[in-house]
Amino acid sequence: MLNLDQILEMFLNIGIRDIIDMTIVAFVFYKLFMLIRETRAEQLIKGLLILLMATKLSEWAKLYVIHYLLKNTMTLGVFAILIVFQPELRRALEYLGRSKILSKSIVELADEQLDLKTKEITDAVASLSRQKIGALIILEGNIGINDVIETGTLIEGKISSSLLINIFIPNTPLHDGAVVIRRDKIMAAGCFLPLSENPNLSKELGTRHRAGLGITEISDAIAIIVSEETGAISIAREGKLSRFLDIDTLGRIIKSSCKQDSEYALIKLKWRQKND
Repeated sequence: MLNLDQILEMFLNIGIRDIIDMTIVAFVFYKLFMLIRETRAEQLIKGLLILLMATKLSEWAKLYVIHYLLKNTMTLGVFAILIVFQPELRRALEYLGRSKILSKSIVELADEQLDLKTKEITDAVASLSRQKIGALIILEGNIGINDVIETGTLIEGKISSSLLINIFIPNTPLHDGAVVIRRDKIMAAGCFLPLSENPNLSKELGTRHRAGLGITEISDAIAIIVSEETGAISIAREGKLSRFLDIDTLGRIIKSSCKQDSEYALIKLKWRQKND
């Protein structure tokens, strides 16, 4: 056991590098906690901690058979974690990949184009909401989602409210899938999206909402969802759903998100030109 003098000496010997080291470790653990919070991984982590504590207690209590079994279980557990945590590990790596350090911007719109894009989308959503026509519109972010675009029908057309409305009219060939928008173009319609793996979602949410959430769990895309039953407007970002939005709020979210990516693209372009 450490006595008081040893503890004081330890604190007195802490330097700037030690503080930086501890700060980085604390930040990484915080980010990891935020990443797994309210997911299956949180419960699995608790289970592993209990197993680790049981292993240590069996060692201290000299319960050799139990300790041997638990110790070997922990060794095999390292390989099991890679399998069990595969969705969470993928999510963590994608989170790192879309950080501002490594991300590749694909949203480079001038303010005038952004205003026009926002207006066309919000006009279409407002009309679909009034008519209670279900819709799912995906705005691609810095992570490309070509694999999703390839599941639908290629359009590559200019964004217009009339085109978006017509795509989602019931009983038309493309109404049942998602529309993907990249920059200032409607890339494809009738696209299939991965469903959310979040077990805590409300039972009242249908496939359209789960699909909208699913694409935002594996990319930095934004999903705009119009409910077929109520006409309510929702938006999904980073695996989180905001429901019952009005058109003004929706417009602000679209402009804010696209402008952030656009500004980053401009900074990145200037940096490349400077280094060239």
